[in-house]
Amino acid sequence: MTIFKELINIWKSDDLLSQAWDESIEMLRFSEKIFDKSIEAIHSNKSKKEIKVLKQKDKLINDFQQSVRRKVLTHFSVKRNNENIASGLNLIDIVVDAERIGDYCKNISDLSLLLDSELNCEPISDQIQKIEESVSLRFDKTLEAIEKQDELLAKKLLETYKKTVTDISDKIVDGIISNKIQINNTSQSASLVLYARYLKRIGAHLKNITTTIVNPYDKVGYVVTSASFED
Repeated sequence: MTIFKELINIWKSDDLLSQAWDESIEMLRFSEKIFDKSIEAIHSNKSKKEIKVLKQKDKLINDFQQSVRRKVLTHFSVKRNNENIASGLNLIDIVVDAERIGDYCKNISDLSLLLDSELNCEPISDQIQKIEESVSLRFDKTLEAIEKQDELLAKKLLETYKKTVTDISDKIVDGIISNKIQINNTSQSASLVLYARYLKRIGAHLKNITTTIVNPYDKVGYVVTSASFED
């Protein structure tokens, strides 16, 4: 039985941790909504007022994180049982990553506010669209893997992370900085570099959450090789 499955069993037997689990899932779903709205904002002519309202929603993500931390800490303080402490730490790691996703979504909103118009992704619009779609899909699949405790899906997400997120972002950033990708507008050029990096970091935190399903606690946040999965 994986650490994550043990974690679920523990939470189901304890009201306080059950609440923490529910809040964690709700926090991830809310983060996904903020992500979708942030992507929409940077590609549209939304008013600055609308974008500022979106940024303020980040506080709700912070509230979720603090609530989960309190519940986990209270559980272990009251129970005085350290046997399953790694499981509690695992849950806290999940909400920390979800909070960081919220921060990067806020960065995207900030970028929208700084731009005079919507982000012009030419001549790399295809690459930008690919990484946007990949990260968006990873939100759905990460939630599905966690809720269903689907280890096969989790492994697939981890094994495809580099190709569908990291490599695309790095190619965009390296291309612009090395001038292999030529963009005449300096503002748009800098914005595309930042945007590609923000998307990569959001994908990385989703990856970290996925590792809680298949990795022991000391390897949470790391992608292990296929050979390691088979051991």
